[in-house]
Amino acid sequence: MRNRVFVIGVGMTKFEKPGRRDGWDYPDMARESGTKALQDAGISYDLIEQAFVGYVYGESTSGQRAVYELGLTGIPVVNVNNNCSTGSTALYLAAQSIKGGLAQCALALGFEKMQPGSLGSTFDDRAHPMAAHMEAMAEISEVLFPPAPWMFGAAGREHMQQYGSTPEHFAKIGYKNHLHSVNNPYAQFQESYSLEDILSARMIYDPLTKLQCSPTSDGSGAAILASEEFVDKHGLAEQAVEIVGQAMTTDYQNTFDGTCKALIGYHMNVAAAQSVYEQSALGPEDFQVIELHDCFSANELLLYEALGLCAEGEAAKLIDVGDTTYGGRWVVNPSGGLISKGHPLGATGLAQCAELTWQLRGDADKRQVDGVTAVLQHNIGLGGAAVVTAYQRAER
Repeated sequence: MRNRVFVIGVGMTKFEKPGRRDGWDYPDMARESGTKALQDAGISYDLIEQAFVGYVYGESTSGQRAVYELGLTGIPVVNVNNNCSTGSTALYLAAQSIKGGLAQCALALGFEKMQPGSLGSTFDDRAHPMAAHMEAMAEISEVLFPPAPWMFGAAGREHMQQYGSTPEHFAKIGYKNHLHSVNNPYAQFQESYSLEDILSARMIYDPLTKLQCSPTSDGSGAAILASEEFVDKHGLAEQAVEIVGQAMTTDYQNTFDGTCKALIGYHMNVAAAQSVYEQSALGPEDFQVIELHDCFSANELLLYEALGLCAEGEAAKLIDVGDTTYGGRWVVNPSGGLISKGHPLGATGLAQCAELTWQLRGDADKRQVDGVTAVLQHNIGLGGAAVVTAYQRAER
């Protein structure tokens, strides 16, 4: 029998343009997000039994250096790197430790201190982990560097050709997420733009303009997870949020089925979502808020279909009728998403967890969605790993 898993505390820093805060290093980020999570949980660091710390760019044991800002208690600290899904992978590992009875209370923390500009490879003297994906993409799409906007943009073009979606549909996603971020004090950008602004911004890879692409960011997020026994012992049920379903998937053989959407993780996303729906006995119609991996607007559109919000080919219809924003069937990325909140790779999944925890508690301030009873999180890293998590309030 597996133990129930609860989120009892969350915290994050404001996401910033790289280098904007002078002298703001990753230990400072971790101290800020971790301290907020501990304060939110109302516990001290010495109750944490294991820590899982995620980052993509950094030296070995940076995870230890980060959490040493919170305390030196000799606990196991596991360093985690899973590309853009690093933060949710740390969350997944912390949840596994609670679920398996290995710990009563665990910390998942993620951070990133990034360089300005497009992402590049660090080690050029060995096989690139995305080489097979990029080679397969090059066989079906014109090649452009850097790889990320090319691969996601190509998947967007494929959807346009197959189902008739238009550049305006992708732009409307950028418009929505920038508009949502105006009410998020943690967001890197808090400025709304007109649809024309989005469409006329600098083209990165047609149909994706700059205002439809996530930026590089500095920042950190943290979540404290606990068992049912720990929640009861410390009287935390009123604030606790239960993880009622969680799945991680990696690439399947059909990743290389000859389509662009498969190469950016479509089949991983479908499988992870279906597993979570089975675990939780919830379906897409049962969620009110969704935080998903909109690294590019094309990915958000494809995720509407992968997560089962609509049938394949019908994502544009959801956008046209406003079903993914306030007043619609779901509010997708009330935080502003990666496009506007920012995307410090190791922190993204934990920032999503924080936003959804606040939404379930009714603590999301101007972003608060009415009547929230269940929420869904999706985070993906190419190469590849997809993590999907469903949450409900503990008392439910």
